[in-house]
Amino acid sequence: MLHRLPEALQLNTLQDPAVISTLADIAMILVGVAILVVSVALVLLALRVNATLKSLSQNLGPVSDRARSISDNVEFITQALRTDVERLNTSVKSLNDRLHQASGHMEQRIEEFNALMEVIQGEAEGAFIKTAAAVRGVREGAQKLSRAARMKKQRTESSDQEADAKDSDSESLQ
Repeated sequence: MLHRLPEALQLNTLQDPAVISTLADIAMILVGVAILVVSVALVLLALRVNATLKSLSQNLGPVSDRARSISDNVEFITQALRTDVERLNTSVKSLNDRLHQASGHMEQRIEEFNALMEVIQGEAEGAFIKTAAAVRGVREGAQKLSRAARMKKQRTESSDQEADAKDSDSESLQ
């Protein structure tokens, strides 16, 4: 900051080319020194950053190797799981196909069994009806035979009674 100089001195100073050139030279030197200082500071900063990066890369080297190893292990486990899932999927599909096939066979066998049961039921009903008819026929035949035997017995008894009555009449006539 320039101090306030009297006006006459300020005008004289600014009008003198030697003073202006000296001031410009001083300003150039100051700017050059400032650039040099900033450049040195930037170089020192770059060297520190470079040293920090080197130590970081040395420290991260084992971490990077470990991360790479972990990544390889995860990839191996993923591949093993993928293979197991594919096998399981294949097994499930195979089992599903066999279940559908077995279900089809079971439906066919059930239909055949139902048809057989219908035939057996028809035959059993026919045999039952025939047996019931035969039993009824035997019963009615037995009843008729029984009636016939009773009637014959009654006839014989009546003829025996008539014969006895005739005999008794004949005996009484004698």
